Amino acid sequence: MPEGPEDHVPSTDRESPVGKPVIRGDPTLTGQRPEDAVEFDPDDPESLELAAETVRRFSENTAGADDNVYILRGAAACAALVRGEGSYKAAAQRAGGEASVSFIRKWSRVHDLPRSIRIHVAKGEIAPTAAKHIARVAGEARLLLAWAAIDHDLTVRQIRAIASRVNDGASVDAALAAEGYTLGELRTRIDRDAYRRLRRQAALDGAAPGEILSEAVEQYYDDGP
Repeated sequence: MPEGPEDHVPSTDRESPVGKPVIRGDPTLTGQRPEDAVEFDPDDPESLELAAETVRRFSENTAGADDNVYILRGAAACAALVRGEGSYKAAAQRAGGEASVSFIRKWSRVHDLPRSIRIHVAKGEIAPTAAKHIARVAGEARLLLAWAAIDHDLTVRQIRAIASRVNDGASVDAALAAEGYTLGELRTRIDRDAYRRLRRQAALDGAAPGEILSEAVEQYYDDGP
């Protein structure tokens, strides 16, 4: 039987080439001109040398720690250096300085997050330090944790604790509940007409507004391309 749209799970890993400034080169997200976004090509010796220098400076300099574009550039350099050198250990040796295996692994994982999460990192809605912990979990859990972090304005400490629980075998739902939050609970605003129709239909169906919205969203994507 052919797969329907509902059978497709969104990718939870990076789909664009390693080192390519897909997010960093988007001025609507970063305010940076595309030509200013450094690209790291793991197959180009000169670009790989630039990546090594960038990783070394990134590991030793925290001056740009509050600059999300700076952080994403450092993460891209880490990922490209690992790809070019073939291992975290070789990448750390090539970079030198304070660039440890653990440091490079953590930031490479951030670079490997899907675009839908990296967009929120670039916009400052997910802190880079929080993204490191989101990147520790795999599969759908990283998407759910990222959205919950935004919906509930979770602290880095909370995100770290939730990620640890998930990696210990808990579901995202249970890990969030341990911090006092509910997965899928968010505040939003819809226009007056939609609000009136939603409330009317919920009353007629004897359902909660959230149930109507969930059904509508599922139907929309089931019928979509």
